[in-house]
Amino acid sequence: MPGSVRDLTLFVAVYEQRSFTAAAEREGATQSGVSQHIRKLEDTLGVRLFTRSKGEVQPTPAGDALYLKSIDILRLYDAAKQAVRSYGKGLEGPLVVGLMPTMTRSVLAPALARFVADNPNVSINVIEAYSATLTQQVRAAEIDFAIVPAFACPPGLSSRLFLRTPEVLVSNPSSGLAHGAPVRLAGLSPVKLVLPGRGNTRRHTLETYCAANGVSIERLIELDAMLATLDLVARSDWMTVLPGIMMALDDGTQHRVNPLAEPPFWLDLVLIEPSHRSMTTAALAFLAALEAEAQRLNLRWSEPDGAARAEHTPRRLGLTRRRPARRPRAGAS
Repeated sequence: MPGSVRDLTLFVAVYEQRSFTAAAEREGATQSGVSQHIRKLEDTLGVRLFTRSKGEVQPTPAGDALYLKSIDILRLYDAAKQAVRSYGKGLEGPLVVGLMPTMTRSVLAPALARFVADNPNVSINVIEAYSATLTQQVRAAEIDFAIVPAFACPPGLSSRLFLRTPEVLVSNPSSGLAHGAPVRLAGLSPVKLVLPGRGNTRRHTLETYCAANGVSIERLIELDAMLATLDLVARSDWMTVLPGIMMALDDGTQHRVNPLAEPPFWLDLVLIEPSHRSMTTAALAFLAALEAEAQRLNLRWSEPDGAARAEHTPRRLGLTRRRPARRPRAGAS
């Protein structure tokens, strides 16, 4: 582009005002400054843009042609400024987060929408994967943090409690269960269950719960595909057990959702991050948005009393905490 945006702005002012003095007043410049800019523009283009005689300023044919193009250029430049200004608020920088389907189905979208609206200049990448993959990526410092089921935390990771949510039975509406009502899984035995593969952290705790509470499994399908699992359950008499936070928005139309009871069964979700570095400000802000949305959705479920929780929640060992875990509010853990 010949000259600078300032050159073109002053050129347009002279063209429209037909006066260097009036153009200077309009653009908050001096007459001599306007003359210098026009002279520089003419030298750059190698052509006269105005004729000056007897105090009159008239555009040449080259000036007429440049005016039409300059208007387009200045309009585009103004539009570009307007577009960029919307990115001037909030935080900035790259952010990579790892989440399981447990978090992406109901929690992610509203939290992400609010975060992006408040921080449009953060470049965010959300990776959906299961806990084993996310744990490896956090240890390698490939992602800023991840939310996974509680487990024995290996060296290189820091961990704290993110949320406690009930495990819920998910079935077809034809199961006859009252949507949202607690259910004793042993009372439905034998059951046909869809469970995650053995590489999934929750698989062992689910099998332990069934074995310890007299739940007879008639048939079992291993399926590490959450959408396919939900689709299968919606179309058949197969059932599955999923974290309550994931199913908090279901209204019973496609799936019946029932918290496990007698005994209740709770899942601890933990935040993991590389132990050798601190979270960025953007990561902390996004984590706060996720936590607020998760706690809001988790109000859908009630928490058992302390004694029941201590008796029926599988023990989690080896968690290292950067700071003490907050005690969950009643009904929002």
